[in-house]
Amino acid sequence: MHNKPVAVYERDVVDEVLAFLADAARRCVDGGIPPEHVILDPGIGFGKLPEHSLAVLRALDRIVALGFPTLVGTSRKSTIGKLTGRGVDAREFGTAATVALCVAAGVDIVRVHDVEEQTDVVRVADAIVRGWRPDGWTERLP
Repeated sequence: MHNKPVAVYERDVVDEVLAFLADAARRCVDGGIPPEHVILDPGIGFGKLPEHSLAVLRALDRIVALGFPTLVGTSRKSTIGKLTGRGVDAREFGTAATVALCVAAGVDIVRVHDVEEQTDVVRVADAIVRGWRPDGWTERLP
């Protein structure tokens, strides 16, 4: 997971996060960890100002393009609170927006608090973006 003790970036935050994750993944693979076991996490909210987190979220496709499973945790983050003006226990819809965008970007794992509700978000987004259908679905286009 990308994290910094202080949210100061000498260059573009996305470029720095990408370089960090690519290097960490390379070291894992070079150390014998199978690539499918290396999970990249851009660390939304960790060592990042809200604008940094938004920039990273806009660039999720670039992180996914590194070719490793990707995890994103936006659930109830302060950035969502700043955008919506809602307290920590009322950010499920803001979280849902980020979860749907994560699915659209190809993210493999989302960390959430409201599991049942966000599972619905993932299912619907996944059906639209990746063609997922629930068991027993019989309608198919030719």
